[in-house]
Amino acid sequence: MYLYIKALHIIFIVTWFAGMFYIVRLFIYNREANDKSEPAKSILRDQFSIMIRRLWFGITWPSAILTFVFGGITWYQLGSTPQWLIIKLFFVGGLYCYHLTLHAIYKQQLAGIFRYSSTQLRLWNEVATVFLFAIVMLVVVKQNMSWAWGLLGLASLVILLMSAIKIYKLARGK
Repeated sequence: MYLYIKALHIIFIVTWFAGMFYIVRLFIYNREANDKSEPAKSILRDQFSIMIRRLWFGITWPSAILTFVFGGITWYQLGSTPQWLIIKLFFVGGLYCYHLTLHAIYKQQLAGIFRYSSTQLRLWNEVATVFLFAIVMLVVVKQNMSWAWGLLGLASLVILLMSAIKIYKLARGK
């Protein structure tokens, strides 16, 4: 039974991440639609609002909840809490905090409040990528990863992602 629960946990992790990655893209498109003139602005914002609501409550939130449920059951069935799992749970806690910030942006955008530029949202979208790398590396590599190499790898990933966004912004401006 443990492997079935673990498989469900992994499936809902994947769908949760898919929802978080895509929701921010929709936030970006919705933000950019807000800069258009009427009637395109209203048409696009209405469509993006529908898409955002369905993704957020139809996939992302249920996946976050089921990830938590099946993760908790998997942890209970594991019967112990090794050090790598404690560190992973720290990152998972950060990921749930990130999820809640996306919920705040969701509520703002549906209310017609656009506090963040599309560039800021693109940067914020990469936070999930950093969490994904950290969590997967901890689960797969476990005790074989040193703190120094792990932190260096995460720092390198952040620099690479920020550089890619900067290059994209420059290319898009041309």
